[in-house]
Amino acid sequence: MARFEMNGSEMATMGGETRADALCEMGLMYATGRGCPVDLVSAHKWLNIAAIKGCDRAAELRADLAATMTKMQLATALRAAREWMTVH
Repeated sequence: MARFEMNGSEMATMGGETRADALCEMGLMYATGRGCPVDLVSAHKWLNIAAIKGCDRAAELRADLAATMTKMQLATALRAAREWMTVH
């Protein structure tokens, strides 16, 4: 099976569980620095969106990540997730 990368705009057009799983993977990418610098705010943002879309794994990972973040980081991540959800 081939592996391919997707950017955020391509994911916005996907539907259902596949979309939530892809968003969860995006959060993990930022949380672990896989292919990009570690960015906890972005990681929380994508995990939060994935959780809202129905990914239980993302909800668990988001809670673990939130325990390591400052209140300012959490506020920034939540604001970014709200903004993304408003547009998409």
